[in-house]
Amino acid sequence: MARTKYYQALTRALREEMRRDENVMLMGIDVGESGGIFAQTRGLYKEFGPGRVRDTPISENGFVSAAVGAAMTGLRPIVEIGFEDFLTCCAEPLVNQAAKLRYMLGGQVSVPLFLYTFGGGGVNAGPQHSQNLAAWFAHIPGLKVVTPSTPADVLGLVKSGIRDNNPVLCLLSKKLIGTSGDVAGEGEEFLLPIGTAEIKRPGRDVTIVANSQMVLQALEAAAILADAGIEAEILDPRSISPLDVDAIVNSVRRTGRLLVVHEGYGAFGIGAEILAVVAEKAHSALKVAPARLTGPFAPSPFTPALEKQYIPSAAAIVKATSQLVAR
Repeated sequence: MARTKYYQALTRALREEMRRDENVMLMGIDVGESGGIFAQTRGLYKEFGPGRVRDTPISENGFVSAAVGAAMTGLRPIVEIGFEDFLTCCAEPLVNQAAKLRYMLGGQVSVPLFLYTFGGGGVNAGPQHSQNLAAWFAHIPGLKVVTPSTPADVLGLVKSGIRDNNPVLCLLSKKLIGTSGDVAGEGEEFLLPIGTAEIKRPGRDVTIVANSQMVLQALEAAAILADAGIEAEILDPRSISPLDVDAIVNSVRRTGRLLVVHEGYGAFGIGAEILAVVAEKAHSALKVAPARLTGPFAPSPFTPALEKQYIPSAAAIVKATSQLVAR
């Protein structure tokens, strides 16, 4: 095992897959000689050259469209979109082309496109650089969506996503960029199957489903709750689409209580879908009505003091969980 930062796990995954398969290429804004906005592509241009690491104009719609064409004709393009908010600029090629072409052409063509981006709040980037759009894209059939919360998850899910023959969208958290964790040592192959959740902490009293940076907040909350005699099970879906429904349902059947925590808007969000699934498949196991804790239905504030209140915190999770268990 090796200690690695979140962004370094991304760099390693990109490098390993580009070394493994010469058809893998990378494109995006400032991914070349400058090494990326978070140093996540540093060294790749030097090793693989301008033919496989391509800087693009500031035209997300244009270069994602080019990547879709490249994927259809034998390459395995990796595309970086610097900020998750700007997925809105390339929704047409991603949603109307990449996600649908295999179906429309009767399986004759695959679109092995891997797209990653950095999103979410916590770094005072304002309303146009802090959104969490997982629910938007998880709603699209034909598009896989993953949200890794640890360096190991980044390494395993990115490598699996690049090898997938279908389009995969990897939503990375800006807040987690500098966090560290244990990963498989250099030279060890490490893949994580897309669509498989992980229990980050076992518990018997309540299931807390959290993803991305909310996993760290949930783990912090679980430690506080344990001191009060409440054992919370922390379940990280890791993949939003496909969703590991069995893992969530089985956990709820063990604990009888459910709290879903995510950073995105509560209305029409991931939490609403998970609560609906549990209501359909494990209603009889619930001791009390399930609950969700999410960001408010409002743009993300820029002011640090306001943003701190905007994003669900460990303290808020402790409060919501305590209320759930007390019912």
